Amino acid sequence: MEMETEEILSRSNFIWKGWPSFDAITLLQVIRKCQNPTQAQSATFNVDASSKSARAMPDNLFGIFFEEINHAGAGGLWAELVSNRGFEAGGKNTPSIFDPWVQIGNDSNIILSTERTSIFERNEIALKLEVLCDKNAKSNPCPSQGVGVYNPGFWGMNIERGRLYNVVLHIMSVKSVDISVSLTSSDGSQNLAQHSIKGQKFLGWSKVEFKLRARGTNSNSRLQITTSKSGTIWLDQVSVMPSDTFKGHGFRNDLASMLSDLKPGFLRFPGGSYSQGGTLMNAFRWKSTVGPWEQRPGHFNDIWNYWTDDGLGFFEFLQLAEDIGALPVWVIHNGISLNDQINPSSLPSFVEDVLDGIEFARGDAHSTWGSVRAEMGHPNPFKLRYISIGNQECLNGNYRANYLKFYTAIKSAYPDMKVVTNCDGSIGKLDHPADLYDLHVYTSASDMFSKAQLFDKISRNGPKAFVSEYAVTGNDAGKGTLVAALAEAAFLLGLERNSDIVEMASCAPLFVNDNDRRFNPDAIVFNSDAQFGTPSYWMQQFFKYSNSATYHPSTIQVSNYPYLLASALTWEDTNSRRKYLKLKILNYGSAAVPLNMSMSGLETTISSNGGIQAVLTSSKLSDENSFQEPKKVAPVLTKFAKAGGKMSVMIAPYSLTSFDLLLDKQNLRSSI
Repeated sequence: MEMETEEILSRSNFIWKGWPSFDAITLLQVIRKCQNPTQAQSATFNVDASSKSARAMPDNLFGIFFEEINHAGAGGLWAELVSNRGFEAGGKNTPSIFDPWVQIGNDSNIILSTERTSIFERNEIALKLEVLCDKNAKSNPCPSQGVGVYNPGFWGMNIERGRLYNVVLHIMSVKSVDISVSLTSSDGSQNLAQHSIKGQKFLGWSKVEFKLRARGTNSNSRLQITTSKSGTIWLDQVSVMPSDTFKGHGFRNDLASMLSDLKPGFLRFPGGSYSQGGTLMNAFRWKSTVGPWEQRPGHFNDIWNYWTDDGLGFFEFLQLAEDIGALPVWVIHNGISLNDQINPSSLPSFVEDVLDGIEFARGDAHSTWGSVRAEMGHPNPFKLRYISIGNQECLNGNYRANYLKFYTAIKSAYPDMKVVTNCDGSIGKLDHPADLYDLHVYTSASDMFSKAQLFDKISRNGPKAFVSEYAVTGNDAGKGTLVAALAEAAFLLGLERNSDIVEMASCAPLFVNDNDRRFNPDAIVFNSDAQFGTPSYWMQQFFKYSNSATYHPSTIQVSNYPYLLASALTWEDTNSRRKYLKLKILNYGSAAVPLNMSMSGLETTISSNGGIQAVLTSSKLSDENSFQEPKKVAPVLTKFAKAGGKMSVMIAPYSLTSFDLLLDKQNLRSSI
C-alpha cells in the first residue's frame, strides 16, 4: 500500500474547515475494517486530461427533487411550527374536526367548535371558544392554569433557549379578553415563553403579532392559548415561526443548509405524484399557494394522506431555488391526476393557468401575475427555464394530446423554455417534440450498479435525458444503507460518462420526517430538533462539483474483477478561481484493489502540495446512519501527499474514493 498506516498517523491533526475532524485513528480503523484476506490483482486507471479530448459537462447535471412526502415540507423544511394553523384540515362543513388542536379544560369549563366565520374568503373555518368558567366566579371558577386550546405542532415543537419566535394570530371576541399565549412543554408544566393580551376588545377580526423569546429548551413543546375569563373568543390563522430562518425566507435553517451544501444545479418541485394529486380536487394548484399566507386555503395531500397549509407554495419553491443557487424546474399539472382527469374541453383553462404561472415567475413586475410576485417581495423575475409537463402519465391515452397543447402554448410564449416530456426517449424515438425526456429509476442495489451502463448505447440524437428520480429500493436499501449509496454512485458515474446526452439527475425522495416514513430510503432524515444525512446524501457530496466541470475520458482495467468504476474531471472553485483534477473510484466488490493511476495530457502540473483524499465506506454493507450515530457512514478526509501525474493507491473494498488534486500552488480544498 503506497500510503503506509504510519504515514496516515503522522497526519492526525488534519481538520477540514466547516467539517468534523477526521483524525488518523478513525481513518486507520476504516482501512483495517475494509482490508480483506483476498486482494484483487493490480488495476490501472488511465486518464486523458488533454483539452483536445475534454468535454464540458452540463451546468445543472446534478440537482435535487422535492416532493411533499414524509412531511418533507409541512413539519419539515417549511419552518412553521403550528400544524393546521387555519383550522381548515377538517373540511368546509361544520362542525368539523380540528386536529391536532386539543382542548384544555373539561366541557363544563369550555366548549370548542368550528364555524364558517373567518374573515378570509378562501379560509372560511375559524375556531370558536365558549369559555363557561371565570376566575372570579364562585359557582364555576376556572382551573388555576386556565382553559383554552393547545397545538403540539408536528410531533412536538422544537423550542430553544434564547431563540426568538414570531407569533401571529387572528382574534375576535364579544367582550374584552384576558388571554395568555405560551410556549410550554408537551404537558404544559414547563413554561418556556409567554405573552399576555389583556383588556382589549376585538369586536371584529384583528391580527395580533408579537415575539416570544424562549427562556428554556424543549424539543417536544406546544403552543397553548388559555384564559380564565368567561366569554366567547374566535381564533383563526395562528402561526409560530422561528425568527432566524434560512436567509429570512421561512425555511428551517439546518435542513435548507444541507440542501445548499449539495450545491444543486436545479430544484425540481413541487413533487411527482404530489403535483398530480390522487384526484383533481386535491392536486397542487399554484394560484392557491401564492399571496399572503393567511389567505391560502391549503389542501389535502391525498397521495401521502396529510394536510398541508401551503405555506410552502409556488413562490417559496422559486425562492428556495434562488437561495441555494439552483434553477427551478416546475412540474405542472397537465389535467391528469392519478384517479381522474379533466374533460378535453377544459384543457385550455389549464394551459392558460400554466402560462399565468410562468408569468408569475418570469414576468415583468408590472405584468398581471408578475405584479403579484413583486407584491410578495420579489420584483425581479425568477430564473424559471424548465417546465416538466406532468409526471408519469405517458401511458395515459390523453397524455400526448394534452402535452402537445401545453408544449405549443409554452414554446409560443417562451421559446427559450425547456420542456420535459414524461415519455421515455431512451427506448426509442419520441413521436412528439421535447427538449428533455423524464426517466425514473427505482431498483435493487445490484441492478442499479448494472445501470451504470444504461446510457452507453443510447442514440446521441434527439432530446436529452432528465433522470428526475433515482433510488435504490427494496430490502438492501433499508432506511439508507452503504450498499445502496455505493450502487447509486455507480449509476451517477455512468451519468457523468454519458453527460453528453444526460442533462440532469436527482435522487428521490429528498426528506423524511422520522415520525412519518411513507417511503424508504431518503437522503435526509429529521425530527423536530435534529437531522442527519443518509449514506446516499454523503455519496452525493462526491458529485456536487460535477456541474459545469470538464469531463476527461478515462479507462480502468483489472482482470476478473468487474466491480471497479471511475471518472475524472476538472472543476474550478468559482470564488478562488483555483482548478482541481478530481478522480473518483468506486469499488463495489469485496477485495482491496491496488490501483496505479496515470494522468496524461495535463496542461497544468499537479501541485506538489498534494491533494485531499475522501473515502466513503463502513464495516458492513447494511450500515446506516441514525440520530445516535449520524455519521457512522460519512466521508473520511485526509491529506494525500504523493500527488502527481502517476500515483499508486489502495482502494478499499465496498468504498467510494475521491482525490482532489490542486492544479496550481494554492492551498488545498476538497469538493466534499
